[in-house]
Amino acid sequence: MSNYLSRWNTVTVEVESGIAWVTLNRPEKRNAMSPTLNREMIDVLETLELDDEAQVLVLTGAGESWSAGMDLKEYFRETDGKSDVWQERMRRDCSEWQWKLLRFYTKPTIAMVNGWCFGGAFSPLVACDLAYAADEAVFGLSEINWGIPPGNLVSKAVADTMGHRQALYYIMTGDTFTGQEAAEMGLVNKSVPLAQLREEVRQVAVKLLEKNPVVLRFAKHGFKRCRELTWDQNEDYLYAKVDQSIHRDPERGRAEGLKQFLDDKTIKPGLQTYKRRG
Repeated sequence: MSNYLSRWNTVTVEVESGIAWVTLNRPEKRNAMSPTLNREMIDVLETLELDDEAQVLVLTGAGESWSAGMDLKEYFRETDGKSDVWQERMRRDCSEWQWKLLRFYTKPTIAMVNGWCFGGAFSPLVACDLAYAADEAVFGLSEINWGIPPGNLVSKAVADTMGHRQALYYIMTGDTFTGQEAAEMGLVNKSVPLAQLREEVRQVAVKLLEKNPVVLRFAKHGFKRCRELTWDQNEDYLYAKVDQSIHRDPERGRAEGLKQFLDDKTIKPGLQTYKRRG
């Protein structure tokens, strides 16, 4: 088991049985994202990407919150009067992990929303491949209530997941909604009672661990690019991704899967994953 104890101040990491449990650890601030946390999360993601023991990443929060969004005091009050270069660096660190790294991460990512999820936290939430929430979780786009529109890529995130009418309603009113409502709107895959959340996510992570990691990476990246390309562009891109997956896969999953289905008759691909060797 990889040991990352005490490496970071605002994030804890535990890697066990192939799953990296990454916890935003500022419970006294509802895990609000500070400049320090953003810098550390860049390092966390880049470190785990090269850790062969970490095959699936789960992102959650300490205490009663997933994340309350941006730390308003550290990001606004304490940076008033700072140079443009300072401001640009902080914005870059936010986007680097919350969107750029997470959205096309080389390993599967799951957001485990255990509690409060507000404002800027919607960016990493949507950037994760999958998301599961506690029924008791509370979501909100509260920026309108303190005089600004949603920042970073929050509007893009909710537009891609919640739908036009629902996203605009919560952006314009600042009303909150529950984990169950988040699931109904498609912001998260599923909502379960808090006491069941970790086990629910663990079971999904274990299912992902059974898949060919190379093929899984190309499959999820292909889907995400599909949302941005035309039909003709997608045809070229997705055929190229299939070829790339076949040539880069050390397991030769396509050949092995076909063998087990057509020759050995030991699996039904619609119901089972092929048995990985080694």
